[in-house]
Amino acid sequence: MRYLRLLPGGAATPFAALLVALCVMAPVATLLWHALHGSFEHWAHLAQYVLPVALRNTALLLAGVGVLVSCLGVGSAWLVTAYDFPTRRVLSWALLLPLAVPTYIIAFAYLDLLHPIGPIQTLVRDILGYDSPRQFRLPDIRSLPGAVFLLGFVLYPYVYLTTRIMFSSQAASLLEAGRILGETRRSVFFRIALPMARPAIAVGVSLALLETLNDIGASEFLGVQTLTVSIYTTWVTRSDLAGAAQISLAMLVLVAGLILLERHGRRHQRYALTQRSRPLRPQTLSPARSLLAALLGWTPIVIGFVAPALYLLNETVKRLGSAGQLSSQLISSAVNTVSVSLSATLLTILCGLLVVWVARPSRRPSALFGIAARFSTIGYAIPGTVLAIGLLTPFVLVDGLFNHILSLFSRISPQLWLTGSFTALVIAYAIRFLAISVGGLEAGLARIPPSLEQSSRLLGETSAGTLRRVHLPLLRPAIGAAALLVFVDAMKELPATLLLRPVNFETLATWLYAEAARGTYEEGAIAALGIVLAGLLPVILLARTQFSMEKKT
Repeated sequence: MRYLRLLPGGAATPFAALLVALCVMAPVATLLWHALHGSFEHWAHLAQYVLPVALRNTALLLAGVGVLVSCLGVGSAWLVTAYDFPTRRVLSWALLLPLAVPTYIIAFAYLDLLHPIGPIQTLVRDILGYDSPRQFRLPDIRSLPGAVFLLGFVLYPYVYLTTRIMFSSQAASLLEAGRILGETRRSVFFRIALPMARPAIAVGVSLALLETLNDIGASEFLGVQTLTVSIYTTWVTRSDLAGAAQISLAMLVLVAGLILLERHGRRHQRYALTQRSRPLRPQTLSPARSLLAALLGWTPIVIGFVAPALYLLNETVKRLGSAGQLSSQLISSAVNTVSVSLSATLLTILCGLLVVWVARPSRRPSALFGIAARFSTIGYAIPGTVLAIGLLTPFVLVDGLFNHILSLFSRISPQLWLTGSFTALVIAYAIRFLAISVGGLEAGLARIPPSLEQSSRLLGETSAGTLRRVHLPLLRPAIGAAALLVFVDAMKELPATLLLRPVNFETLATWLYAEAARGTYEEGAIAALGIVLAGLLPVILLARTQFSMEKKT
Protein backbone atom coordinates (compact mmCIF):
# COMPACT_ATOMS: atom_id res chain seq x y z
CA MET A 1 0.00 0.00 0.00
CA ARG A 2 2.93 2.42 0.41
CA TYR A 3 3.13 2.78 -3.39
CA LEU A 4 -0.48 3.96 -3.48
CA ARG A 5 0.46 6.96 -1.35
CA LEU A 6 2.31 8.32 -4.36
CA LEU A 7 -1.03 8.91 -6.09
CA PRO A 8 -1.62 12.68 -6.36
CA GLY A 9 -4.80 14.19 -5.07
CA GLY A 10 -4.31 17.86 -5.86
CA ALA A 11 -4.99 20.11 -8.81
CA ALA A 12 -2.78 18.13 -11.18
CA THR A 13 -4.77 14.91 -10.70
CA PRO A 14 -7.57 15.69 -13.22
CA PHE A 15 -5.03 16.46 -15.92
CA ALA A 16 -3.17 13.24 -15.14
CA ALA A 17 -6.46 11.35 -15.55
CA LEU A 18 -6.95 13.04 -18.93
CA LEU A 19 -3.43 11.97 -19.87
CA VAL A 20 -4.32 8.35 -19.04
CA ALA A 21 -7.37 8.56 -21.31
CA LEU A 22 -5.27 10.07 -24.11
CA CYS A 23 -2.73 7.24 -23.77
CA VAL A 24 -5.54 4.70 -24.17
CA MET A 25 -6.87 6.51 -27.25
CA ALA A 26 -3.42 6.93 -28.84
CA PRO A 27 -3.32 3.42 -30.41
CA VAL A 28 -6.68 3.99 -32.11
CA ALA A 29 -5.55 7.33 -33.52
CA THR A 30 -2.29 5.76 -34.71
CA LEU A 31 -4.11 2.94 -36.47
CA LEU A 32 -6.30 5.44 -38.29
CA TRP A 33 -3.23 7.45 -39.36
CA HIS A 34 -1.38 4.37 -40.65
CA ALA A 35 -4.45 3.04 -42.44
CA LEU A 36 -5.13 6.35 -44.21
CA HIS A 37 -1.48 6.86 -45.19
CA GLY A 38 -0.95 3.33 -46.44
CA SER A 39 -0.69 2.94 -50.19
CA PHE A 40 -3.75 1.92 -52.16
CA GLU A 41 -1.78 -1.03 -53.53
CA HIS A 42 -1.55 -2.45 -50.02
CA TRP A 43 -5.29 -2.12 -49.52
CA ALA A 44 -6.10 -3.55 -52.95
CA HIS A 45 -3.95 -6.62 -52.25
CA LEU A 46 -5.51 -7.08 -48.81
CA ALA A 47 -9.04 -6.59 -50.12
CA GLN A 48 -8.47 -9.18 -52.84
CA TYR A 49 -6.42 -11.89 -51.18
CA VAL A 50 -6.44 -11.51 -47.38
CA LEU A 51 -9.61 -9.86 -46.09
CA PRO A 52 -12.23 -12.07 -47.82
CA VAL A 53 -10.88 -15.27 -46.27
CA ALA A 54 -10.09 -13.65 -42.92
CA LEU A 55 -13.47 -11.91 -42.67
CA ARG A 56 -15.36 -15.06 -43.66
CA ASN A 57 -13.49 -17.23 -41.16
CA THR A 58 -13.83 -14.61 -38.41
CA ALA A 59 -17.56 -14.16 -39.05
CA LEU A 60 -18.18 -17.92 -39.07
CA LEU A 61 -16.06 -18.37 -35.95
CA LEU A 62 -17.93 -15.62 -34.12
CA ALA A 63 -21.31 -16.97 -35.19
CA GLY A 64 -20.46 -20.51 -34.17
CA VAL A 65 -18.93 -19.54 -30.85
CA GLY A 66 -21.85 -17.20 -30.13
CA VAL A 67 -24.41 -19.96 -30.66
CA LEU A 68 -22.43 -22.55 -28.68
CA VAL A 69 -21.67 -20.34 -25.67
CA SER A 70 -25.32 -19.22 -25.59
CA CYS A 71 -26.59 -22.80 -25.52
CA LEU A 72 -24.02 -24.02 -22.99
CA GLY A 73 -24.13 -20.94 -20.76
CA VAL A 74 -27.90 -20.49 -20.64
CA GLY A 75 -28.60 -24.21 -20.43
CA SER A 76 -26.18 -24.83 -17.56
CA ALA A 77 -27.37 -21.70 -15.70
CA TRP A 78 -31.01 -22.80 -15.86
CA LEU A 79 -30.08 -26.38 -14.97
CA VAL A 80 -28.41 -25.48 -11.66
CA THR A 81 -30.99 -22.79 -10.85
CA ALA A 82 -34.27 -24.55 -11.61
CA TYR A 83 -33.49 -28.17 -10.70
CA ASP A 84 -32.12 -30.01 -7.68
CA PHE A 85 -29.99 -33.10 -8.23
CA PRO A 86 -26.82 -34.67 -6.77
CA THR A 87 -23.62 -32.55 -7.14
CA ARG A 88 -25.71 -29.46 -8.01
CA ARG A 89 -24.01 -27.23 -5.44
CA VAL A 90 -20.55 -28.30 -6.57
CA LEU A 91 -21.59 -27.92 -10.17
CA SER A 92 -22.79 -24.35 -9.61
CA TRP A 93 -19.21 -23.12 -9.05
CA ALA A 94 -17.35 -25.82 -11.01
CA LEU A 95 -18.97 -24.55 -14.21
CA LEU A 96 -16.68 -21.51 -13.88
CA LEU A 97 -13.49 -23.61 -14.06
CA PRO A 98 -12.96 -23.36 -17.86
CA LEU A 99 -12.32 -19.64 -17.32
CA ALA A 100 -8.94 -20.68 -15.91
CA VAL A 101 -7.89 -22.17 -19.27
CA PRO A 102 -6.84 -19.62 -21.93
CA THR A 103 -8.04 -20.38 -25.44
CA TYR A 104 -4.57 -21.10 -26.80
CA ILE A 105 -3.91 -23.61 -24.00
CA ILE A 106 -7.04 -25.64 -24.68
CA ALA A 107 -6.06 -25.77 -28.37
CA PHE A 108 -2.52 -26.79 -27.37
CA ALA A 109 -3.86 -29.61 -25.18
CA TYR A 110 -6.45 -30.98 -27.59
CA LEU A 111 -4.06 -30.99 -30.52
CA ASP A 112 -2.19 -33.75 -28.70
CA LEU A 113 -5.21 -35.37 -27.05
CA LEU A 114 -7.12 -35.68 -30.36
CA HIS A 115 -4.12 -36.52 -32.51
CA PRO A 116 -4.74 -39.60 -34.71
CA ILE A 117 -2.31 -41.56 -32.52
CA GLY A 118 -3.23 -39.65 -29.36
CA PRO A 119 -4.87 -41.18 -26.27
CA ILE A 120 -8.51 -40.41 -27.13
CA GLN A 121 -8.50 -41.73 -30.69
CA THR A 122 -6.42 -44.73 -29.64
CA LEU A 123 -8.98 -45.57 -26.94
CA VAL A 124 -11.88 -45.20 -29.39
CA ARG A 125 -10.20 -47.51 -31.90
CA ASP A 126 -9.50 -50.10 -29.18
CA ILE A 127 -13.16 -50.05 -28.17
CA LEU A 128 -14.34 -50.36 -31.78
CA GLY A 129 -11.77 -53.04 -32.64
CA TYR A 130 -9.66 -51.09 -35.13
CA ASP A 131 -5.88 -51.37 -35.32
CA SER A 132 -4.65 -48.20 -37.02
CA PRO A 133 -5.72 -44.62 -37.88
CA ARG A 134 -6.12 -45.74 -41.51
CA GLN A 135 -9.08 -47.86 -40.50
CA PHE A 136 -10.77 -45.25 -38.30
CA ARG A 137 -10.07 -41.69 -37.23
CA LEU A 138 -12.13 -38.84 -35.85
CA PRO A 139 -12.56 -35.59 -37.82
CA ASP A 140 -9.47 -33.38 -37.74
CA ILE A 141 -9.54 -30.85 -34.90
CA ARG A 142 -7.46 -28.47 -37.06
CA SER A 143 -10.48 -26.88 -38.71
CA LEU A 144 -13.01 -24.11 -38.29
CA PRO A 145 -15.59 -26.44 -36.65
CA GLY A 146 -12.83 -27.63 -34.29
CA ALA A 147 -12.02 -24.04 -33.34
CA VAL A 148 -15.71 -23.29 -32.72
CA PHE A 149 -16.02 -26.40 -30.55
CA LEU A 150 -12.97 -25.71 -28.39
CA LEU A 151 -13.51 -21.96 -27.99
CA GLY A 152 -17.17 -22.50 -27.16
CA PHE A 153 -16.39 -24.95 -24.37
CA VAL A 154 -13.79 -22.66 -22.79
CA LEU A 155 -15.71 -19.35 -23.13
CA TYR A 156 -19.25 -20.37 -22.15
CA PRO A 157 -18.69 -19.36 -18.45
CA TYR A 158 -19.04 -15.70 -19.49
CA VAL A 159 -22.65 -16.40 -20.42
CA TYR A 160 -23.19 -18.81 -17.53
CA LEU A 161 -22.03 -16.31 -14.92
CA THR A 162 -24.15 -13.36 -16.04
CA THR A 163 -27.21 -15.49 -16.81
CA ARG A 164 -27.02 -17.47 -13.56
CA ILE A 165 -27.09 -14.23 -11.56
CA MET A 166 -30.16 -13.10 -13.52
CA PHE A 167 -31.99 -16.42 -13.06
CA SER A 168 -31.19 -16.46 -9.33
CA SER A 169 -32.54 -12.93 -8.84
CA GLN A 170 -35.80 -13.45 -10.72
CA ALA A 171 -38.83 -13.64 -8.45
CA ALA A 172 -40.30 -17.09 -8.05
CA SER A 173 -43.77 -15.54 -7.98
CA LEU A 174 -43.46 -14.49 -11.63
CA LEU A 175 -42.59 -18.01 -12.75
CA GLU A 176 -45.21 -19.59 -10.50
CA ALA A 177 -47.83 -17.22 -11.91
CA GLY A 178 -47.07 -18.62 -15.34
CA ARG A 179 -47.57 -22.16 -14.05
CA ILE A 180 -50.89 -21.18 -12.44
CA LEU A 181 -52.02 -19.75 -15.79
CA GLY A 182 -51.48 -23.16 -17.37
CA GLU A 183 -47.98 -22.85 -18.83
CA THR A 184 -45.69 -25.87 -18.73
CA ARG A 185 -42.28 -25.61 -17.08
CA ARG A 186 -40.64 -25.54 -20.50
CA SER A 187 -42.98 -22.77 -21.65
CA VAL A 188 -42.28 -20.76 -18.49
CA PHE A 189 -38.59 -20.92 -19.31
CA PHE A 190 -38.96 -19.80 -22.94
CA ARG A 191 -41.70 -17.19 -22.38
CA ILE A 192 -40.76 -15.68 -19.00
CA ALA A 193 -37.32 -16.61 -17.67
CA LEU A 194 -35.39 -16.45 -20.96
CA PRO A 195 -36.77 -13.07 -22.14
CA MET A 196 -36.03 -11.54 -18.74
CA ALA A 197 -32.44 -12.83 -18.94
CA ARG A 198 -31.77 -11.38 -22.41
CA PRO A 199 -29.69 -8.42 -21.14
CA ALA A 200 -27.45 -10.77 -19.14
CA ILE A 201 -27.12 -13.15 -22.09
CA ALA A 202 -26.18 -10.27 -24.40
CA VAL A 203 -23.44 -9.12 -22.02
CA GLY A 204 -22.02 -12.62 -21.63
CA VAL A 205 -22.05 -13.37 -25.35
CA SER A 206 -20.37 -10.05 -26.18
CA LEU A 207 -17.57 -10.78 -23.69
CA ALA A 208 -17.07 -14.26 -25.16
CA LEU A 209 -16.95 -12.87 -28.70
CA LEU A 210 -14.43 -10.19 -27.72
CA GLU A 211 -12.23 -12.92 -26.28
CA THR A 212 -12.65 -14.87 -29.52
CA LEU A 213 -11.51 -11.85 -31.54
CA ASN A 214 -8.49 -11.39 -29.27
CA ASP A 215 -7.40 -15.01 -29.70
CA ILE A 216 -4.38 -15.70 -31.86
CA GLY A 217 -2.82 -18.89 -30.48
CA ALA A 218 -5.83 -21.19 -30.77
CA SER A 219 -6.76 -19.95 -34.25
CA GLU A 220 -3.21 -20.35 -35.54
CA PHE A 221 -2.71 -23.74 -33.88
CA LEU A 222 -5.97 -24.96 -35.45
CA GLY A 223 -5.18 -23.58 -38.90
CA VAL A 224 -7.94 -20.95 -39.03
CA GLN A 225 -6.95 -17.67 -40.71
CA THR A 226 -8.83 -15.01 -38.75
CA LEU A 227 -8.35 -11.25 -38.75
CA THR A 228 -6.08 -11.53 -35.71
CA VAL A 229 -3.84 -14.11 -37.38
CA SER A 230 -3.78 -12.01 -40.56
CA ILE A 231 -2.62 -8.94 -38.61
CA TYR A 232 0.20 -10.92 -37.02
CA THR A 233 1.41 -12.53 -40.24
CA THR A 234 1.12 -9.28 -42.23
CA TRP A 235 3.31 -7.41 -39.76
CA VAL A 236 5.77 -10.08 -38.60
CA THR A 237 6.09 -12.27 -41.69
CA ARG A 238 5.64 -9.69 -44.45
CA SER A 239 6.96 -6.64 -42.55
CA ASP A 240 3.95 -4.67 -43.81
CA LEU A 241 3.02 -2.25 -41.04
CA ALA A 242 0.57 -0.25 -43.16
CA GLY A 243 -1.24 -3.41 -44.24
CA ALA A 244 -1.40 -4.68 -40.66
CA ALA A 245 -2.83 -1.31 -39.57
CA GLN A 246 -5.49 -1.47 -42.27
CA ILE A 247 -6.56 -4.96 -41.18
CA SER A 248 -6.51 -3.76 -37.56
CA LEU A 249 -8.82 -0.89 -38.43
CA ALA A 250 -11.22 -3.33 -40.10
CA MET A 251 -11.08 -5.44 -36.95
CA LEU A 252 -11.82 -2.41 -34.76
CA VAL A 253 -14.89 -1.71 -36.88
CA LEU A 254 -15.99 -5.30 -36.20
CA VAL A 255 -15.39 -4.84 -32.46
CA ALA A 256 -17.38 -1.60 -32.45
CA GLY A 257 -20.15 -3.37 -34.34
CA LEU A 258 -20.31 -6.13 -31.72
CA ILE A 259 -20.51 -3.62 -28.89
CA LEU A 260 -23.20 -1.57 -30.64
CA LEU A 261 -25.14 -4.74 -31.45
CA GLU A 262 -25.04 -5.76 -27.79
CA ARG A 263 -26.21 -2.31 -26.68
CA HIS A 264 -28.94 -2.25 -29.35
CA GLY A 265 -30.16 -5.70 -28.37
CA ARG A 266 -30.85 -4.63 -24.80
CA ARG A 267 -31.63 -0.94 -25.26
CA HIS A 268 -35.22 -1.40 -24.02
CA GLN A 269 -34.45 -4.33 -21.71
CA ARG A 270 -34.81 -2.98 -18.17
CA TYR A 271 -36.14 -5.24 -15.43
CA ALA A 272 -36.35 -4.45 -11.75
CA LEU A 273 -38.08 -5.94 -8.76
CA THR A 274 -40.02 -3.42 -6.70
CA GLN A 275 -39.87 -5.52 -3.55
CA ARG A 276 -37.76 -8.24 -2.05
CA SER A 277 -39.06 -11.63 -3.12
CA ARG A 278 -37.96 -15.17 -2.59
CA PRO A 279 -35.83 -16.77 -5.31
CA LEU A 280 -36.83 -19.70 -7.44
CA ARG A 281 -37.04 -22.98 -5.54
CA PRO A 282 -35.27 -25.79 -7.47
CA GLN A 283 -37.44 -28.74 -8.50
CA THR A 284 -36.28 -32.12 -7.22
CA LEU A 285 -35.73 -34.57 -10.07
CA SER A 286 -36.28 -38.30 -10.20
CA PRO A 287 -33.20 -40.57 -9.97
CA ALA A 288 -33.07 -41.14 -13.73
CA ARG A 289 -33.45 -37.47 -14.55
CA SER A 290 -30.99 -36.54 -11.82
CA LEU A 291 -28.37 -38.73 -13.45
CA LEU A 292 -29.07 -37.14 -16.84
CA ALA A 293 -28.91 -33.63 -15.36
CA ALA A 294 -25.58 -34.39 -13.67
CA LEU A 295 -24.14 -35.79 -16.91
CA LEU A 296 -25.28 -32.73 -18.87
CA GLY A 297 -23.91 -30.38 -16.23
CA TRP A 298 -20.48 -32.00 -15.93
CA THR A 299 -19.88 -32.50 -19.66
CA PRO A 300 -18.75 -28.90 -20.41
CA ILE A 301 -16.52 -28.97 -17.31
CA VAL A 302 -14.83 -32.18 -18.39
CA ILE A 303 -14.28 -30.89 -21.93
CA GLY A 304 -13.33 -27.32 -21.02
CA PHE A 305 -11.22 -27.92 -17.90
CA VAL A 306 -10.78 -31.45 -16.54
CA ALA A 307 -9.45 -33.12 -19.70
CA PRO A 308 -6.89 -30.41 -20.65
CA ALA A 309 -5.83 -29.94 -17.01
CA LEU A 310 -5.22 -33.68 -16.49
CA TYR A 311 -3.32 -33.83 -19.77
CA LEU A 312 -1.07 -30.93 -18.77
CA LEU A 313 -0.51 -32.45 -15.33
CA ASN A 314 0.39 -35.83 -16.84
CA GLU A 315 2.80 -34.27 -19.36
CA THR A 316 4.39 -32.18 -16.61
CA VAL A 317 4.93 -35.22 -14.39
CA LYS A 318 6.45 -37.17 -17.30
CA ARG A 319 8.74 -34.28 -18.21
CA LEU A 320 9.93 -33.75 -14.65
CA GLY A 321 10.36 -37.51 -14.21
CA SER A 322 12.58 -37.83 -17.28
CA ALA A 323 14.56 -34.58 -16.99
CA GLY A 324 14.61 -34.34 -13.21
CA GLN A 325 14.59 -30.53 -13.28
CA LEU A 326 13.21 -27.58 -15.19
CA SER A 327 15.26 -26.00 -17.95
CA SER A 328 16.88 -22.66 -17.28
CA GLN A 329 14.95 -21.09 -20.18
CA LEU A 330 11.63 -22.14 -18.68
CA ILE A 331 12.60 -20.77 -15.26
CA SER A 332 13.67 -17.52 -16.91
CA SER A 333 10.31 -17.34 -18.69
CA ALA A 334 8.47 -17.81 -15.40
CA VAL A 335 10.51 -15.04 -13.76
CA ASN A 336 9.85 -12.74 -16.72
CA THR A 337 6.14 -13.51 -16.55
CA VAL A 338 5.86 -12.68 -12.86
CA SER A 339 7.98 -9.53 -13.08
CA VAL A 340 6.16 -8.01 -16.07
CA SER A 341 2.75 -8.99 -14.66
CA LEU A 342 3.50 -7.46 -11.25
CA SER A 343 4.79 -4.26 -12.84
CA ALA A 344 1.75 -4.01 -15.10
CA THR A 345 -0.57 -4.69 -12.17
CA LEU A 346 0.97 -1.88 -10.12
CA LEU A 347 0.73 0.60 -13.00
CA THR A 348 -2.81 -0.46 -13.88
CA ILE A 349 -4.07 -0.11 -10.31
CA LEU A 350 -2.45 3.32 -9.93
CA CYS A 351 -3.97 4.55 -13.21
CA GLY A 352 -7.33 3.04 -12.26
CA LEU A 353 -7.29 4.82 -8.91
CA LEU A 354 -6.42 8.05 -10.66
CA VAL A 355 -9.32 7.79 -13.11
CA VAL A 356 -11.86 6.62 -10.53
CA TRP A 357 -10.86 9.28 -7.99
CA VAL A 358 -11.23 12.10 -10.51
CA ALA A 359 -14.58 10.84 -11.83
CA ARG A 360 -16.12 10.00 -8.43
CA PRO A 361 -19.70 11.30 -8.00
CA SER A 362 -18.96 13.19 -4.77
CA ARG A 363 -16.51 15.40 -6.65
CA ARG A 364 -19.18 16.31 -9.22
CA PRO A 365 -16.78 16.04 -12.15
CA SER A 366 -17.33 17.88 -15.40
CA ALA A 367 -18.58 16.05 -18.47
CA LEU A 368 -15.03 16.08 -19.86
CA PHE A 369 -13.67 13.99 -17.00
CA GLY A 370 -16.65 11.65 -17.18
CA ILE A 371 -15.98 11.05 -20.88
CA ALA A 372 -12.26 10.58 -20.13
CA ALA A 373 -13.13 7.93 -17.55
CA ARG A 374 -15.22 6.06 -20.11
CA PHE A 375 -12.55 6.31 -22.81
CA SER A 376 -9.93 4.96 -20.43
CA THR A 377 -11.77 1.63 -20.32
CA ILE A 378 -11.95 0.92 -24.06
CA GLY A 379 -8.57 -0.81 -24.07
CA TYR A 380 -10.14 -4.10 -23.00
CA ALA A 381 -12.23 -4.11 -26.17
CA ILE A 382 -9.12 -3.67 -28.34
CA PRO A 383 -7.58 -7.03 -29.30
CA GLY A 384 -3.95 -7.44 -28.27
CA THR A 385 -2.62 -7.53 -31.83
CA VAL A 386 -4.48 -4.34 -32.72
CA LEU A 387 -3.20 -2.64 -29.59
CA ALA A 388 0.39 -3.62 -30.38
CA ILE A 389 0.16 -2.19 -33.92
CA GLY A 390 -1.31 1.03 -32.57
CA LEU A 391 1.35 1.49 -29.90
CA LEU A 392 4.35 1.08 -32.18
CA THR A 393 4.35 4.62 -33.61
CA PRO A 394 3.79 6.40 -30.24
CA PHE A 395 6.70 4.42 -28.79
CA VAL A 396 8.93 5.42 -31.71
CA LEU A 397 7.92 9.08 -31.32
CA VAL A 398 8.72 9.01 -27.61
CA ASP A 399 12.09 7.42 -28.34
CA GLY A 400 12.85 10.13 -30.88
CA LEU A 401 11.88 12.89 -28.48
CA PHE A 402 13.94 11.38 -25.69
CA ASN A 403 16.98 10.99 -27.96
CA HIS A 404 16.64 14.61 -29.07
CA ILE A 405 16.53 15.84 -25.47
CA LEU A 406 19.55 13.73 -24.54
CA SER A 407 21.50 15.03 -27.53
CA LEU A 408 21.14 18.55 -26.18
CA PHE A 409 22.75 17.74 -22.84
CA SER A 410 24.96 14.70 -23.46
CA ARG A 411 26.74 12.65 -26.10
CA ILE A 412 24.74 9.46 -25.56
CA SER A 413 24.14 7.80 -28.93
CA PRO A 414 20.50 7.51 -30.09
CA GLN A 415 18.82 4.22 -29.29
CA LEU A 416 15.42 2.65 -28.71
CA TRP A 417 14.53 3.38 -25.10
CA LEU A 418 10.88 2.36 -25.16
CA THR A 419 10.24 0.36 -28.34
CA GLY A 420 10.81 -3.35 -27.81
CA SER A 421 11.44 -2.89 -24.10
CA PHE A 422 10.13 -4.22 -20.82
CA THR A 423 8.48 -0.85 -20.17
CA ALA A 424 6.63 -0.97 -23.49
CA LEU A 425 5.15 -4.33 -22.54
CA VAL A 426 4.04 -3.01 -19.15
CA ILE A 427 2.36 0.02 -20.76
CA ALA A 428 0.55 -2.21 -23.27
CA TYR A 429 -0.74 -4.44 -20.47
CA ALA A 430 -1.88 -1.40 -18.47
CA ILE A 431 -3.85 0.00 -21.42
CA ARG A 432 -5.34 -3.40 -22.20
CA PHE A 433 -6.51 -4.19 -18.67
CA LEU A 434 -7.28 -0.73 -17.29
CA ALA A 435 -11.00 -1.46 -17.65
CA ILE A 436 -10.71 -4.25 -15.06
CA SER A 437 -9.07 -1.89 -12.58
CA VAL A 438 -11.52 0.95 -13.19
CA GLY A 439 -14.56 -1.33 -12.98
CA GLY A 440 -13.48 -2.99 -9.73
CA LEU A 441 -12.46 0.25 -8.06
CA GLU A 442 -15.63 2.05 -9.14
CA ALA A 443 -17.69 -0.72 -7.55
CA GLY A 444 -15.63 -0.46 -4.36
CA LEU A 445 -15.84 3.34 -4.24
CA ALA A 446 -19.62 3.22 -4.73
CA ARG A 447 -19.91 1.35 -1.40
CA ILE A 448 -18.17 4.14 0.53
CA PRO A 449 -20.66 6.75 1.82
CA PRO A 450 -19.90 10.26 0.47
CA SER A 451 -20.40 11.59 3.99
CA LEU A 452 -17.02 10.14 5.00
CA GLU A 453 -15.21 12.28 2.45
CA GLN A 454 -17.26 15.34 3.42
CA SER A 455 -16.45 14.84 7.09
CA SER A 456 -12.75 14.46 6.32
CA ARG A 457 -12.67 17.67 4.29
CA LEU A 458 -14.62 19.59 6.98
CA LEU A 459 -11.99 18.49 9.50
CA GLY A 460 -9.31 20.17 7.37
CA GLU A 461 -7.94 17.15 5.50
CA THR A 462 -6.77 17.65 1.92
CA SER A 463 -8.07 15.66 -1.03
CA ALA A 464 -4.88 13.59 -1.13
CA GLY A 465 -5.04 13.03 2.63
CA THR A 466 -8.67 11.94 2.38
CA LEU A 467 -7.75 9.44 -0.29
CA ARG A 468 -4.82 8.11 1.71
CA ARG A 469 -6.41 7.99 5.18
CA VAL A 470 -10.10 7.30 4.42
CA HIS A 471 -10.65 5.73 1.02
CA LEU A 472 -7.58 3.55 0.52
CA PRO A 473 -8.13 1.50 3.72
CA LEU A 474 -11.77 0.95 2.75
CA LEU A 475 -10.83 0.15 -0.85
CA ARG A 476 -8.34 -2.58 0.05
CA PRO A 477 -10.68 -5.50 -0.81
CA ALA A 478 -11.57 -3.92 -4.17
CA ILE A 479 -7.93 -3.11 -4.88
CA GLY A 480 -6.88 -6.66 -4.02
CA ALA A 481 -9.56 -8.24 -6.23
CA ALA A 482 -8.79 -5.93 -9.17
CA ALA A 483 -5.04 -6.50 -8.79
CA LEU A 484 -5.54 -10.27 -8.81
CA LEU A 485 -7.63 -10.16 -11.99
CA VAL A 486 -5.16 -7.84 -13.75
CA PHE A 487 -2.17 -9.97 -12.70
CA VAL A 488 -3.67 -13.21 -13.99
CA ASP A 489 -4.87 -11.63 -17.25
CA ALA A 490 -1.38 -10.18 -17.79
CA MET A 491 0.12 -13.63 -17.24
CA LYS A 492 -2.18 -15.09 -19.91
CA GLU A 493 -1.83 -12.32 -22.50
CA LEU A 494 -0.31 -13.67 -25.70
CA PRO A 495 -0.97 -11.48 -28.79
CA ALA A 496 0.43 -8.18 -27.44
CA THR A 497 3.35 -10.00 -25.82
CA LEU A 498 4.35 -11.68 -29.08
CA LEU A 499 4.51 -8.36 -30.91
CA LEU A 500 5.96 -6.00 -28.27
CA ARG A 501 8.30 -8.14 -26.15
CA PRO A 502 12.02 -7.34 -26.02
CA VAL A 503 14.48 -9.45 -27.99
CA ASN A 504 15.13 -12.85 -26.34
CA PHE A 505 12.43 -12.10 -23.76
CA GLU A 506 10.06 -15.01 -23.18
CA THR A 507 7.03 -15.31 -20.93
CA LEU A 508 5.20 -18.52 -20.14
CA ALA A 509 2.62 -17.68 -22.83
CA THR A 510 5.20 -17.00 -25.56
CA TRP A 511 7.26 -20.02 -24.47
CA LEU A 512 4.17 -22.21 -24.88
CA TYR A 513 3.46 -20.62 -28.27
CA ALA A 514 7.00 -21.33 -29.46
CA GLU A 515 6.91 -24.92 -28.19
CA ALA A 516 3.61 -25.57 -29.98
CA ALA A 517 4.94 -23.97 -33.18
CA ARG A 518 7.92 -26.35 -33.06
CA GLY A 519 5.68 -29.32 -32.34
CA THR A 520 7.35 -30.02 -28.96
CA TYR A 521 4.88 -30.38 -26.13
CA GLU A 522 6.99 -31.40 -23.15
CA GLU A 523 8.06 -28.10 -21.58
CA GLY A 524 5.14 -26.33 -23.22
CA ALA A 525 2.88 -28.41 -21.01
CA ILE A 526 4.72 -27.19 -17.90
CA ALA A 527 4.28 -23.55 -18.95
CA ALA A 528 0.61 -24.16 -19.75
CA LEU A 529 -0.01 -25.83 -16.39
CA GLY A 530 1.54 -22.84 -14.62
CA ILE A 531 -0.77 -20.45 -16.45
CA VAL A 532 -3.82 -22.61 -15.69
CA LEU A 533 -2.95 -22.81 -11.98
CA ALA A 534 -2.60 -19.02 -11.88
CA GLY A 535 -5.92 -18.68 -13.70
CA LEU A 536 -7.63 -20.68 -10.97
CA LEU A 537 -7.16 -17.80 -8.51
CA PRO A 538 -9.75 -15.41 -10.02
CA VAL A 539 -12.08 -18.34 -10.69
CA ILE A 540 -12.00 -19.24 -6.99
CA LEU A 541 -12.64 -15.58 -6.18
CA LEU A 542 -15.65 -15.51 -8.52
CA ALA A 543 -16.97 -18.78 -7.09
CA ARG A 544 -16.71 -17.47 -3.52
CA THR A 545 -18.51 -14.27 -4.52
CA GLN A 546 -21.27 -16.22 -6.23
CA PHE A 547 -21.65 -18.58 -3.26
CA SER A 548 -21.91 -15.68 -0.81
CA MET A 549 -24.58 -14.05 -2.98
CA GLU A 550 -26.60 -17.28 -2.97
CA LYS A 551 -26.38 -17.50 0.82
CA LYS A 552 -27.72 -13.94 1.14
CA THR A 553 -30.69 -14.75 -1.04
